[in-house]
Amino acid sequence: MKLYDLSQPLNQDAPFWPYYPPFEVKYIKRKAEHGVNAQYIQTSNHMGTHLDAPRHFVTGGMTIDEIPMEWLYGTGVIVDLTDEMDELAVYTPKMIEDRVEVREGDILLLHTGWHRYAQFGSEPDEEKYIHMHPGAHPDMVQWLLDKKIHIWGVDEISTDHPMNLPIGRFLGKGMHGHCDKVAAKAVAKFGEQGMKDIFPDDAYQLTHNALFPHHCMHVENLGGDIDAPELQNKRLNLGIFPWKFKGGEAAFCRAVAFVED
Repeated sequence: MKLYDLSQPLNQDAPFWPYYPPFEVKYIKRKAEHGVNAQYIQTSNHMGTHLDAPRHFVTGGMTIDEIPMEWLYGTGVIVDLTDEMDELAVYTPKMIEDRVEVREGDILLLHTGWHRYAQFGSEPDEEKYIHMHPGAHPDMVQWLLDKKIHIWGVDEISTDHPMNLPIGRFLGKGMHGHCDKVAAKAVAKFGEQGMKDIFPDDAYQLTHNALFPHHCMHVENLGGDIDAPELQNKRLNLGIFPWKFKGGEAAFCRAVAFVED
């Protein structure tokens, strides 16, 4: 059995969700003085490779510690979408099904190639990673529910498209105008009618709002070995392992692919 780590490293240099508190770390004891090294961290849940539980968007929703163990490990697929993913692209069920069979209850991980722009990726570019990543087409919502998928994930900062997030709607108003730059690129890419069809007002934070009430949750900021050729577009065993955070609306996790020798 060979194991592949599908997680991004996490420390104070990792990009954090805009306006969320960053990851902070310091030593509170050192070997020379106290006979032991000990660190203290302070952070939000929404950076690095992490699993969002329904509680993130649903008052009274399922928390991290309430997720059934059998949802966190099992058969699934890593889908290589890199040939169709450019800035602000949308991924669709058809793109996925054209590449690999997805069965009911699978763990579904999407390899868009965007992890390379994360802080520890091969081409780090924080603005590109946060502002210009691909995202879900509206058709993904019903398809995921029909497939009875509980855990899916992306190698991006969010499953939602920037035009369904603060990034494309209001982030930077009166400051650097980030949202205006993103929106202008999106209009150029999809056209005015395409914008209305794909990103209507009621699709704001679409995959979060529409899926979490049905216990369909996701992992964000995948990376590591997710681009390994031997993992692409084939069925294998996958594990998503968050810490047992009682009451947690999200949790850092280690994502792993298991491949028989």
